[in-house]
Amino acid sequence: MLVKIGSFNLNNLFSRFNFKGRIEAILAGDTGLSVTYTFDNPEEYAIRSFMGRLVKEKDEAATALIARRILEMDVDVLAVQEVEDLPALQHFNRTWLKGLYPFQALVEGNDPRLIDVGVLSKLPIGALTSWRFASHPAEPDSPIFSRDLLEVEILDPRRRKRLFTLFNTHLKSQYVAPNENPITGKQRADLTRRRQAEVTERVLLERTRPNSAFVLLGDMNDSPESDCLAPFVQSRALELVNGLTTARETRPPRRDNPPPPSPLWTHRYKASGQPARYELFDQIWLSQKLALRQTAAWIGRREKLGGDGSDHDPVWVVLDV
Repeated sequence: MLVKIGSFNLNNLFSRFNFKGRIEAILAGDTGLSVTYTFDNPEEYAIRSFMGRLVKEKDEAATALIARRILEMDVDVLAVQEVEDLPALQHFNRTWLKGLYPFQALVEGNDPRLIDVGVLSKLPIGALTSWRFASHPAEPDSPIFSRDLLEVEILDPRRRKRLFTLFNTHLKSQYVAPNENPITGKQRADLTRRRQAEVTERVLLERTRPNSAFVLLGDMNDSPESDCLAPFVQSRALELVNGLTTARETRPPRRDNPPPPSPLWTHRYKASGQPARYELFDQIWLSQKLALRQTAAWIGRREKLGGDGSDHDPVWVVLDV
Protein backbone atom coordinates (compact mmCIF):
# COMPACT_ATOMS: atom_id res chain seq x y z
CA MET A 1 0.00 0.00 0.00
CA LEU A 2 1.58 3.27 -1.15
CA VAL A 3 1.11 6.20 1.24
CA LYS A 4 2.19 9.79 0.65
CA ILE A 5 3.14 11.71 3.81
CA GLY A 6 3.78 15.45 3.65
CA SER A 7 4.45 18.59 5.66
CA PHE A 8 3.48 22.18 4.89
CA ASN A 9 3.73 25.42 6.88
CA LEU A 10 0.48 27.21 5.95
CA ASN A 11 1.74 30.61 7.14
CA ASN A 12 -0.78 32.04 9.61
CA LEU A 13 -3.97 30.21 8.72
CA PHE A 14 -6.25 32.18 11.01
CA SER A 15 -10.04 32.07 11.03
CA ARG A 16 -12.17 35.07 10.13
CA PHE A 17 -14.50 35.28 13.09
CA ASN A 18 -13.60 35.24 16.77
CA PHE A 19 -16.82 36.14 18.52
CA LYS A 20 -20.09 34.40 19.28
CA GLY A 21 -23.65 35.65 19.39
CA ARG A 22 -27.23 34.88 18.44
CA ILE A 23 -29.88 36.46 16.27
CA GLU A 24 -32.99 36.90 18.40
CA ALA A 25 -35.31 37.30 15.42
CA ILE A 26 -34.44 33.83 14.12
CA LEU A 27 -35.00 32.32 17.55
CA ALA A 28 -38.44 33.94 17.69
CA GLY A 29 -39.37 32.89 14.16
CA ASP A 30 -39.54 36.48 12.96
CA THR A 31 -39.16 36.80 9.17
CA GLY A 32 -38.25 40.48 9.35
CA LEU A 33 -34.54 40.09 10.02
CA SER A 34 -32.48 42.75 11.77
CA VAL A 35 -29.00 41.97 13.06
CA THR A 36 -27.20 43.96 15.76
CA TYR A 37 -23.73 43.12 17.06
CA THR A 38 -22.87 44.17 20.58
CA PHE A 39 -19.63 43.82 22.49
CA ASP A 40 -20.79 44.51 26.03
CA ASN A 41 -19.88 41.13 27.50
CA PRO A 42 -16.15 40.28 27.30
CA GLU A 43 -17.03 36.59 27.69
CA GLU A 44 -18.77 36.59 24.32
CA TYR A 45 -15.92 37.81 22.15
CA ALA A 46 -12.14 37.74 22.00
CA ILE A 47 -9.79 40.20 20.37
CA ARG A 48 -6.75 38.33 19.10
CA SER A 49 -3.57 40.35 19.18
CA PHE A 50 0.17 39.75 19.11
CA MET A 51 2.82 42.34 20.00
CA GLY A 52 0.10 44.99 20.13
CA ARG A 53 -1.26 44.27 16.64
CA LEU A 54 -4.64 42.78 15.78
CA VAL A 55 -4.48 39.24 14.43
CA LYS A 56 -6.43 39.09 11.18
CA GLU A 57 -7.66 36.25 9.01
CA LYS A 58 -5.40 34.92 6.26
CA ASP A 59 -5.82 36.76 2.99
CA GLU A 60 -8.26 35.01 0.67
CA ALA A 61 -5.89 35.03 -2.31
CA ALA A 62 -3.10 33.53 -0.21
CA THR A 63 -5.50 30.93 1.20
CA ALA A 64 -6.50 29.95 -2.33
CA LEU A 65 -2.83 29.53 -3.24
CA ILE A 66 -1.99 27.19 -0.38
CA ALA A 67 -5.17 25.23 -1.07
CA ARG A 68 -4.18 24.83 -4.72
CA ARG A 69 -0.74 23.60 -3.72
CA ILE A 70 -2.20 21.05 -1.32
CA LEU A 71 -4.62 19.78 -3.96
CA GLU A 72 -1.71 19.42 -6.39
CA MET A 73 0.27 17.43 -3.80
CA ASP A 74 -2.69 15.15 -3.06
CA VAL A 75 -0.88 13.42 -0.19
CA ASP A 76 -2.63 10.92 2.05
CA VAL A 77 -1.44 12.40 5.35
CA LEU A 78 -0.43 16.06 5.68
CA ALA A 79 1.22 17.56 8.75
CA VAL A 80 0.52 21.31 8.85
CA GLN A 81 1.96 24.17 10.87
CA GLU A 82 0.79 27.70 11.70
CA VAL A 83 -2.94 26.95 12.03
CA GLU A 84 -4.99 28.89 14.56
CA ASP A 85 -7.21 26.12 15.91
CA LEU A 86 -9.17 22.99 14.98
CA PRO A 87 -12.26 24.88 13.68
CA ALA A 88 -9.98 26.89 11.37
CA LEU A 89 -8.40 23.68 10.06
CA GLN A 90 -11.79 22.03 9.60
CA HIS A 91 -13.20 25.08 7.80
CA PHE A 92 -10.15 25.21 5.52
CA ASN A 93 -10.53 21.52 4.64
CA ARG A 94 -14.27 21.80 4.09
CA THR A 95 -14.31 25.06 2.13
CA TRP A 96 -10.99 25.23 0.29
CA LEU A 97 -10.04 21.56 -0.04
CA LYS A 98 -13.61 20.36 -0.75
CA GLY A 99 -13.43 17.88 2.13
CA LEU A 100 -10.40 16.05 0.73
CA TYR A 101 -9.35 14.99 4.23
CA PRO A 102 -12.12 13.40 6.34
CA PHE A 103 -9.87 13.23 9.42
CA GLN A 104 -8.44 16.33 11.09
CA ALA A 105 -6.45 16.61 14.32
CA LEU A 106 -5.12 19.56 16.30
CA VAL A 107 -4.52 20.28 19.99
CA GLU A 108 -4.24 23.86 21.22
CA GLY A 109 -0.64 24.75 22.02
CA ASN A 110 1.09 27.48 24.00
CA ASP A 111 2.18 29.92 21.31
CA PRO A 112 1.38 33.62 21.91
CA ARG A 113 0.80 34.05 18.17
CA LEU A 114 -1.95 31.41 18.43
CA ILE A 115 -0.33 29.16 15.83
CA ASP A 116 -0.58 25.39 16.28
CA VAL A 117 0.36 22.20 14.46
CA GLY A 118 -2.22 19.82 13.05
CA VAL A 119 -2.82 16.85 10.78
CA LEU A 120 -5.08 16.32 7.76
CA SER A 121 -5.56 12.69 6.76
CA LYS A 122 -7.41 10.56 4.24
CA LEU A 123 -6.60 7.57 6.44
CA PRO A 124 -8.28 7.02 9.81
CA ILE A 125 -6.60 8.53 12.84
CA GLY A 126 -6.19 6.45 15.99
CA ALA A 127 -4.75 7.67 19.27
CA LEU A 128 -3.78 11.33 19.57
CA THR A 129 -1.22 12.58 22.09
CA SER A 130 -0.15 16.16 22.74
CA TRP A 131 3.21 16.99 24.31
CA ARG A 132 2.35 20.65 24.87
CA PHE A 133 3.10 20.30 28.59
CA ALA A 134 6.48 18.58 28.15
CA SER A 135 9.36 20.44 29.80
CA HIS A 136 13.14 20.51 29.67
CA PRO A 137 15.19 19.66 32.80
CA ALA A 138 16.70 23.17 32.75
CA GLU A 139 13.21 24.69 33.15
CA PRO A 140 11.01 21.94 34.59
CA ASP A 141 8.09 24.27 35.37
CA SER A 142 7.77 25.72 31.85
CA PRO A 143 6.50 24.02 28.66
CA ILE A 144 9.32 23.67 26.14
CA PHE A 145 7.09 23.44 23.06
CA SER A 146 5.16 26.55 22.16
CA ARG A 147 3.67 24.86 19.06
CA ASP A 148 3.43 21.35 20.50
CA LEU A 149 4.87 18.02 19.48
CA LEU A 150 1.74 16.28 18.21
CA GLU A 151 1.78 12.47 18.15
CA VAL A 152 -0.81 10.86 15.85
CA GLU A 153 -1.46 7.21 15.01
CA ILE A 154 -2.36 6.58 11.36
CA LEU A 155 -4.46 3.47 10.75
CA ASP A 156 -5.19 1.37 7.68
CA PRO A 157 -8.47 2.14 5.86
CA ARG A 158 -10.33 -0.62 7.73
CA ARG A 159 -8.92 0.45 11.12
CA ARG A 160 -7.47 -3.00 11.74
CA LYS A 161 -3.86 -2.00 12.31
CA ARG A 162 -1.59 0.98 12.86
CA LEU A 163 0.41 1.80 9.75
CA PHE A 164 2.76 4.27 11.45
CA THR A 165 2.94 7.00 14.07
CA LEU A 166 3.46 10.60 13.02
CA PHE A 167 5.16 13.25 15.18
CA ASN A 168 4.50 16.79 13.93
CA THR A 169 6.26 19.82 15.37
CA HIS A 170 7.25 23.43 14.70
CA LEU A 171 10.43 24.40 16.48
CA LYS A 172 11.50 27.85 17.68
CA SER A 173 12.05 30.33 14.85
CA GLN A 174 15.23 32.28 14.21
CA TYR A 175 13.35 35.55 14.49
CA VAL A 176 14.94 38.18 16.76
CA ALA A 177 12.73 41.08 17.84
CA PRO A 178 13.87 44.58 16.79
CA ASN A 179 14.34 45.61 20.44
CA GLU A 180 16.62 42.62 21.17
CA ASN A 181 20.37 42.44 20.90
CA PRO A 182 20.89 40.47 17.65
CA ILE A 183 23.66 38.32 19.16
CA THR A 184 22.02 37.44 22.47
CA GLY A 185 18.63 37.17 20.74
CA LYS A 186 19.97 34.55 18.34
CA GLN A 187 21.64 32.69 21.21
CA ARG A 188 18.33 32.63 23.08
CA ALA A 189 16.42 31.30 20.07
CA ASP A 190 19.08 28.68 19.32
CA LEU A 191 19.10 27.50 22.93
CA THR A 192 15.33 27.05 22.90
CA ARG A 193 15.46 25.15 19.61
CA ARG A 194 18.25 22.92 20.95
CA ARG A 195 16.26 22.12 24.09
CA GLN A 196 13.17 21.37 22.01
CA ALA A 197 15.25 18.94 19.95
CA GLU A 198 16.52 17.29 23.14
CA VAL A 199 13.00 16.78 24.46
CA THR A 200 11.89 15.55 21.03
CA GLU A 201 14.56 12.85 21.17
CA ARG A 202 13.47 11.91 24.69
CA VAL A 203 9.81 11.62 23.68
CA LEU A 204 10.60 9.54 20.60
CA LEU A 205 12.75 7.17 22.66
CA GLU A 206 9.98 6.81 25.23
CA ARG A 207 7.20 6.28 22.70
CA THR A 208 8.87 4.07 20.08
CA ARG A 209 10.99 0.94 19.76
CA PRO A 210 13.93 0.19 17.45
CA ASN A 211 11.59 -1.61 15.02
CA SER A 212 8.77 0.97 15.19
CA ALA A 213 7.30 2.60 12.10
CA PHE A 214 7.27 6.34 12.77
CA VAL A 215 8.03 9.66 11.15
CA LEU A 216 9.13 12.98 12.65
CA LEU A 217 8.35 15.94 10.45
CA GLY A 218 7.49 19.62 10.43
CA ASP A 219 9.05 23.07 10.32
CA MET A 220 12.34 22.73 12.20
CA ASN A 221 13.42 26.34 11.55
CA ASP A 222 16.99 25.18 11.05
CA SER A 223 19.06 23.11 8.64
CA PRO A 224 19.51 19.35 9.10
CA GLU A 225 23.22 19.96 9.79
CA SER A 226 22.57 22.45 12.59
CA ASP A 227 23.93 21.80 16.07
CA CYS A 228 20.50 22.78 17.39
CA LEU A 229 18.86 19.77 15.73
CA ALA A 230 21.68 17.36 16.52
CA PRO A 231 19.95 15.75 19.54
CA PHE A 232 17.50 13.87 17.31
CA VAL A 233 19.29 14.08 13.94
CA GLN A 234 22.48 12.50 15.28
CA SER A 235 20.85 10.31 17.92
CA ARG A 236 22.49 6.87 17.82
CA ALA A 237 19.53 5.43 19.68
CA LEU A 238 16.98 6.69 17.15
CA GLU A 239 19.04 6.34 13.94
CA LEU A 240 16.66 8.56 11.99
CA VAL A 241 16.97 8.75 8.21
CA ASN A 242 16.52 12.00 6.27
CA GLY A 243 13.63 11.25 3.92
CA LEU A 244 14.46 14.22 1.67
CA THR A 245 18.07 13.37 0.81
CA THR A 246 17.15 12.50 -2.78
CA ALA A 247 14.05 14.68 -3.09
CA ARG A 248 13.09 16.01 -6.51
CA GLU A 249 11.52 19.38 -7.28
CA THR A 250 8.08 19.52 -8.85
CA ARG A 251 9.26 22.39 -11.05
CA PRO A 252 12.54 24.29 -11.55
CA PRO A 253 13.01 27.20 -9.13
CA ARG A 254 12.68 30.80 -10.25
CA ARG A 255 15.92 32.41 -11.34
CA ASP A 256 17.79 34.14 -8.58
CA ASN A 257 21.25 35.70 -8.23
CA PRO A 258 22.97 33.84 -6.77
CA PRO A 259 20.93 30.69 -7.43
CA PRO A 260 20.19 28.17 -4.67
CA PRO A 261 23.32 26.13 -3.88
CA SER A 262 21.23 22.95 -3.81
CA PRO A 263 17.69 21.86 -4.76
CA LEU A 264 17.18 20.76 -1.14
CA TRP A 265 15.57 23.90 0.27
CA THR A 266 12.09 24.92 1.38
CA HIS A 267 12.60 28.38 2.89
CA ARG A 268 14.08 31.49 1.29
CA TYR A 269 15.03 34.54 3.32
CA LYS A 270 16.51 37.74 1.91
CA ALA A 271 17.66 40.53 4.18
CA SER A 272 17.90 44.01 2.70
CA GLY A 273 21.11 44.40 0.72
CA GLN A 274 22.09 40.76 1.29
CA PRO A 275 21.95 37.71 -0.98
CA ALA A 276 19.09 35.31 -0.37
CA ARG A 277 19.57 32.37 1.99
CA TYR A 278 18.09 29.02 0.99
CA GLU A 279 17.57 26.44 3.72
CA LEU A 280 15.79 23.13 4.25
CA PHE A 281 13.66 24.13 7.22
CA ASP A 282 10.82 21.72 6.44
CA GLN A 283 11.98 18.18 7.06
CA ILE A 284 10.87 14.54 7.17
CA TRP A 285 12.80 12.07 9.34
CA LEU A 286 11.99 8.39 9.03
CA SER A 287 12.54 5.51 11.41
CA GLN A 288 14.75 2.71 10.12
CA LYS A 289 11.70 0.57 9.40
CA LEU A 290 9.99 3.24 7.29
CA ALA A 291 13.20 4.30 5.55
CA LEU A 292 13.45 0.81 4.03
CA ARG A 293 10.00 1.33 2.52
CA GLN A 294 10.56 4.74 0.95
CA THR A 295 10.11 4.92 -2.83
CA ALA A 296 10.24 8.66 -3.57
CA ALA A 297 10.50 12.19 -2.13
CA TRP A 298 9.36 15.56 -3.44
CA ILE A 299 9.57 19.29 -2.77
CA GLY A 300 6.58 21.27 -4.08
CA ARG A 301 8.46 24.17 -5.62
CA ARG A 302 6.94 27.65 -5.53
CA GLU A 303 6.35 29.80 -8.61
CA LYS A 304 7.29 33.13 -6.98
CA LEU A 305 10.56 33.81 -5.18
CA GLY A 306 8.66 35.15 -2.18
CA GLY A 307 6.41 32.11 -2.02
CA ASP A 308 2.90 31.17 -3.10
CA GLY A 309 0.60 31.75 -0.14
CA SER A 310 3.40 30.69 2.21
CA ASP A 311 7.10 31.44 2.53
CA HIS A 312 7.68 27.68 2.90
CA ASP A 313 7.52 24.98 0.24
CA PRO A 314 5.77 21.69 1.09
CA VAL A 315 7.61 18.38 1.18
CA TRP A 316 6.43 14.79 0.99
CA VAL A 317 7.66 11.22 0.77
CA VAL A 318 6.11 8.09 -0.71
CA LEU A 319 6.23 4.92 1.37
CA ASP A 320 5.15 1.37 0.64
CA VAL A 321 3.61 0.42 3.97
